[in-house]
Amino acid sequence: MEPHLPKNVERGGRWKSHRRVINGILFRQRTGVPWRDLPARFGKWKTVHDRHRRWSADGTWEKILRAVQADADTEGRIDWSMVSVDSASCRAHQHAAGACTDAPRIPRRRGQPVQHCSDEALGRSRGGLTCEIHLAGEGGRRPRAFVITPGQWGDAPQLIPLLERIRVPRPGGGHPCTRPDHLGGDKAYSSRGNRRYLRRRQIKHTIPERKDQRANRQRRGSAGGRPTGFDKTIYRRRNGVERTNNALKGFRAVATRFDKRAYIFHGIVTVAALRLWPRS
Repeated sequence: MEPHLPKNVERGGRWKSHRRVINGILFRQRTGVPWRDLPARFGKWKTVHDRHRRWSADGTWEKILRAVQADADTEGRIDWSMVSVDSASCRAHQHAAGACTDAPRIPRRRGQPVQHCSDEALGRSRGGLTCEIHLAGEGGRRPRAFVITPGQWGDAPQLIPLLERIRVPRPGGGHPCTRPDHLGGDKAYSSRGNRRYLRRRQIKHTIPERKDQRANRQRRGSAGGRPTGFDKTIYRRRNGVERTNNALKGFRAVATRFDKRAYIFHGIVTVAALRLWPRS
């Protein structure tokens, strides 16, 4: 990690010990304790929090994750034959609310739902405040890319932005690797737009067809097109992304969102994905 970490502070001076601060970030990400309750052996909690906030905002964690993926691709440890997509819902703690800054300043009448900002990736569902992690992963619990949205957002509209985030750099230069050979997903990702996008990028896909879509296609006759192919053997490989979601939610700060700002929580999920890669 050291070659990808910033050297000095923008206004001069030098950073405190990176090792101690990163250990504090990993401790908080694993246990989910409040930042103020970090043990004293990690130094000042404000230093640990500010370091993570800064690196989440400037893309340092993303840069380290890309570097780890590039090293794994060079060693042949990335399976480009198939990638699976799925989503996982994360409950938001009550302390995660209240960071909305662009909500309309209109008094809420009794009985009206609470308005939340989409930029903070918080939404209201039956269980309360939730956010959604849309993940693209492969076997061996290795996250390839992810997108964080409010909890009530659907899965199908997030497939294209999720695939656009798959970018594994080439250490020798050239265009990054972005296109898997095959994609697997459940019925939630079945839509004409998604299938058209996958065909345009020449990505084979195994996505079950929903009943209403099948009935609409059959009602249109020959104009509805041919039925989509479905291979149960390939579809079984989709459990890799489900196991990856379970591994990510093994970190308490990911399973329950405690951070108000979406970019800070995005950094927490990136650190969790970074910790899963060396295991493969």
